[in-house]
Amino acid sequence: MRKIIIVLGCLMIWGTTSAQDDSSYQPSSENLKARQWFQNAKFGLFIHWGPFSIPGEGEWVMNNRNITVKNYTRLMDFFNPIAFDADAWVKMAKDAGMQYITLITRHHDGFSMWDTKQSDFNIMNTPYHKDVVKMMADACHRQGIKLFFYYSLLDWRREDYSWTTGRTGKGTGRTHQEDWNHYIQFMKNQLTELLTQYGPVAGIWFDGYWDQLPKGENSVNAPLVNWHLNEIYKLIHQLQPACLIGNNHHLQPLSGEDFQMFEKDLPGGNTTGFGGASISGLPLETCETINNSWGFNITDTSYKSTTDLIHYLVRAAGFGANFLLNIGPMPNGAVQPEFQERLAFMGKWLKTYGTSIYATRGGYIRPQPWGAITQTNGKVFVHVLADSVTNLQLTNFPFQQIKKVYWLMNQQQVPVKMQNHVLSISAIQQQPNEPDRVIVVEGE
Repeated sequence: MRKIIIVLGCLMIWGTTSAQDDSSYQPSSENLKARQWFQNAKFGLFIHWGPFSIPGEGEWVMNNRNITVKNYTRLMDFFNPIAFDADAWVKMAKDAGMQYITLITRHHDGFSMWDTKQSDFNIMNTPYHKDVVKMMADACHRQGIKLFFYYSLLDWRREDYSWTTGRTGKGTGRTHQEDWNHYIQFMKNQLTELLTQYGPVAGIWFDGYWDQLPKGENSVNAPLVNWHLNEIYKLIHQLQPACLIGNNHHLQPLSGEDFQMFEKDLPGGNTTGFGGASISGLPLETCETINNSWGFNITDTSYKSTTDLIHYLVRAAGFGANFLLNIGPMPNGAVQPEFQERLAFMGKWLKTYGTSIYATRGGYIRPQPWGAITQTNGKVFVHVLADSVTNLQLTNFPFQQIKKVYWLMNQQQVPVKMQNHVLSISAIQQQPNEPDRVIVVEGE
């Protein structure tokens, strides 16, 4: 994920127009079916983990501390996660009510978590000497969890990457001439490995496109290099037609992409400086951390409460978006208890309230300060998140006729009035220790 922006004084344009992609993309029937599944899934686990976990300063440590390639490569020699248990990780996600996992396969530091033949900087050349991606893929397939692969477009380590125009990774000691076409082919080769050796892949989650955008990146989409996205996207869809493509470029989706993502913001929001892009008609996803870090950070104890996380999940669903919740496991492969406790709580909550989240679509009104609405055919779920709210008036209510209104928690009836398409709900009960009071309105 991105944390800082370095602006160059002089930039060389490598020649490409705005989208540099093929606008003729037509998703396959398998892809459209996968999109529908994705919209129904609503909740996933993001995993940031690799040698960058060892210093305990997050996944951007190589850039932030200007660690040279020579010195950073030494982390490979003592990355030995003996506590890693793929089945336990997948079970943890499944018990949390998550429907898919997005796993870091290669982050900006260039380390590959699988048995790649394209780079020596990979998991097989560590003391651990086991293919983490294969272990996770096998565990996901066994337990019925879909698997997405996070893949970094930028690389702070490789000489062939266009590091002179890139805005990050300036202090890693690279001096040799870059070879952009060679780097593009390297990525194609790696993606081919990932999409042909690990069974069905639900999606590819790209990051790093923004490293080659000029100043004012959110107002333009013309990068400083030709990323050859049309070729890369076409390759992915040829190898696995159902595989969904998302790109964390913080712009409007480009042709060939199958879902739109938002980083640390609900759709359309821009509290972090990463957002601001308008909401497209594609399936949506927003990602967020449990503390303030993506990768393991030994000093970051700012853990979000279970209430905060439930509210984020509900508001995301109110926009029609999935919530991809991140953990940054420790270097030894163990997941810290603070993360486990919060995931377990969310799984317990979803056992009661999951019908108001899974397979729903965004409400007929956007999330409000008092809460959010999700809906399915014949049902509107009113999520009252603000403790102070005891009465609601919902204007332009979508049903002509109300059949039944009740609390999702216990099925008890809720008295309402409907007049001129305004649904009035009064005497909304307080429910101690419940982060979300969910009222179900059935009608037509």
